[in-house]
Amino acid sequence: MTQPQLPPPSYPNPRYQTPPGAYSAPVGGYGAPAGAYQAPQPAAPRSALLGVIAFVAALVAAAVMPILAGIAGYQIGVALPTVTSDINTATSDLAFLSPVRDQVLMGEIGFWVGTLAGLAAIVLGIIAIVKRQGRVWGIIALILGVIGPVIFFTVLSVMLASGASAGFVSQHS
Repeated sequence: MTQPQLPPPSYPNPRYQTPPGAYSAPVGGYGAPAGAYQAPQPAAPRSALLGVIAFVAALVAAAVMPILAGIAGYQIGVALPTVTSDINTATSDLAFLSPVRDQVLMGEIGFWVGTLAGLAAIVLGIIAIVKRQGRVWGIIALILGVIGPVIFFTVLSVMLASGASAGFVSQHS
């Protein structure tokens, strides 16, 4: 007994039937997609102006105003040994600082301008980071805006103490 000769396999196999409910492939195969694939275009670069503005505000808060306060603090310190003799312990007023009122005003203006510039630097720095408009500048501005008060009071304290010691030495020599 010889086995029946099967025809050579052709595609699709005539003996294979797709199961009911299955998806069948089109006869000629799948066609090319309707539109050609294109890689997404990179977003247009955004201006870094916002980050730069935040950085400039931070620079004012963390460098310019501490220098101004340091100059004022030194001048106040130099005058302190001579004005301490005018302190009235019966009252708690600051009238003894009247000889250095200009320097006190300069230090106070430095404090308030530095505070406003530091807050602006923090806010603008956060916005620049989030919007990716000068992100690196925004990060630097945020860091400087946060450490600005530390720099301000450190410089003021050191210069006030230096001025006071210089004033004490010049008064007693």
